[in-house]
Amino acid sequence: MFLVSLIPIRPGSASGGGPPERRDAARNRELLLAAARELIDECGADGLTMDKLAERAGVGKGTVFRRFGSRAGLMMTLLSDAEAEFQGRFMFGPPPLGPGAPPLDRLIAFGAGRIGYVLEYGDLARAADHSLYNRFEVPAVVLWHRHIEYLLRAAGFDADPWLMAMSLSATLDPERLLHAVRVHGVSPERLEETWRELVTRVVGSAE
Repeated sequence: MFLVSLIPIRPGSASGGGPPERRDAARNRELLLAAARELIDECGADGLTMDKLAERAGVGKGTVFRRFGSRAGLMMTLLSDAEAEFQGRFMFGPPPLGPGAPPLDRLIAFGAGRIGYVLEYGDLARAADHSLYNRFEVPAVVLWHRHIEYLLRAAGFDADPWLMAMSLSATLDPERLLHAVRVHGVSPERLEETWRELVTRVVGSAE
């Protein structure tokens, strides 16, 4: 098994990677994030812009960009706590999502957990995806892909598990899942059952 530690959704945001944040800087950061969450509640993730955030927080737009780097950086910062919690569950938590269950059971649980995550945080994830130049190289996305690849290998699937992991990851894309739920009325239970059927057939093909 590959060895990993929690990987932040925003590159460079891991704890311990630099000097401690000053108290006033941390306070300003939390004020900006609180203002961002208020705006999302009012106008949705798509309506959150750096200009609106600066106006709501009473700071210059340059301050917002210095703090978060870009709109994508802001969105990923808003997602970081939820992403760290999900990473902890599938890497260190109880089975079947965490270690200790058969690989297929873990794959099924991972998809179900990811679907639940997207339905709760998908608007933010979708907005971050749209803002990123290369969203497939975000550390958290790389980790999801590696985790699926590892479980495929552990289940005995050796017909290009790296590429199959990429294909399976695509079915959990936030925009795809939200479109299925909101436009076509697909229930979360149906999404989870389809994921179960898909990965069961993929793993079964290796037997």
